[in-house]
Amino acid sequence: MSATNRKTVLPELPPIRKAVVVVPTYNEAENVGGLIPEILAKDERLSVLVVDDNSPDGTANIVKNLPGFGDRILILERPLKQGLGAAYIAGFQWILANTDFEAIFEMDADFSHSPDALPHFLQEIDSHDLVLGSRYLQGITVVNWPLRRLILSVGANIYARFVTGMPIKDSTGGFKCFRRSTLEMLPLESIKSDGYSFQIEMNYHCWKRRLRIKEISITFEDRQVGVSKMSKRIIFEAIWMVWALRVKRIP
Repeated sequence: MSATNRKTVLPELPPIRKAVVVVPTYNEAENVGGLIPEILAKDERLSVLVVDDNSPDGTANIVKNLPGFGDRILILERPLKQGLGAAYIAGFQWILANTDFEAIFEMDADFSHSPDALPHFLQEIDSHDLVLGSRYLQGITVVNWPLRRLILSVGANIYARFVTGMPIKDSTGGFKCFRRSTLEMLPLESIKSDGYSFQIEMNYHCWKRRLRIKEISITFEDRQVGVSKMSKRIIFEAIWMVWALRVKRIP
């Protein structure tokens, strides 16, 4: 299913030769040592950039001791915990300024996003500007979530579609892949939102620019170890953010 609903002639896209998976971390020592090798094993074109917010549990040291560190495994260390959205923006800006990666992924560090889906993303990004992993494209493909969390997520996506008009089934999901050219045209320096609202805002900017957006079905499984970073602040931010986007002039 394509979320682009406007007829626009866009240039043909070149195939992706190099891609990087941005993984924000804060106290993910129990997960990164297993996740990163799984990511790299899925396709030789893939590298990983960990954006670590000075995790006190030693996440950064685990990353630095993995085979391939400095080659296909990179790390961007930040001095303070500043939120998911800020971590992604910092990672995107660092990649655009310092590397030649042609596709850039967002992916959680806790195995809720399966590395098995990465080849499907790579296949679709060859012909799209943004590929979104959707939990609600083919029914509900969520495993081990509490009912309250599921209702919140489903409701947030219905609410976001209603307010913004975006024809996207899962606009709050954090498993996605951008082309480099997509991120280069977005106002990354002005995006300050976090959590749900960060994902919605990034998607909205792409949709308003009439880019080629593709949703693919993924299975989301709640984390097995570690602590969720969801908070009431993130929820409330998303409630008002969608209205701000609706009235905002975006070229």
